[in-house]
Amino acid sequence: MFKAEKGDTVTVNYIGKLADGTLFDSSEGKEPLKFIIGQQEVIAGFDRAVTGMVTGEKKTVTISPDDGYGPYHEKLIETVERSLLPDDLELVVGGQLEVTREDGQVIHFFINDLSDSTVTLDANHPLAGKELTFEISMLNIQKRPAV
Repeated sequence: MFKAEKGDTVTVNYIGKLADGTLFDSSEGKEPLKFIIGQQEVIAGFDRAVTGMVTGEKKTVTISPDDGYGPYHEKLIETVERSLLPDDLELVVGGQLEVTREDGQVIHFFINDLSDSTVTLDANHPLAGKELTFEISMLNIQKRPAV
């Protein structure tokens, strides 16, 4: 039986929980996750966790923010005047807003707070700054083609 390594396409089932046990993501009831190891298709800690696994293996790993979605940055929170946003935007706390900068870069904001005159936007990933625990089951390993 061979071990998963960089360049292999792997198929896994997973359950993702926060430090307090709150479920934040799972492949249960969905298609298993399929990705190529080392291609930055998943967070770095998850990529490393599956490396070396064999088909049928199960493991639980805890991933630090640095190997997950990064640290939480207060500087990525901004309060703006509602008048600067289009009138037809539906603004809801917890909702998302996508902004395209002049250079074409798209920034995703989460709406943290609303008042009559302002909107507080957060460009941090919702899982930034959080320790993540994954239960991973390796379903299949497709070895990378020989060069």
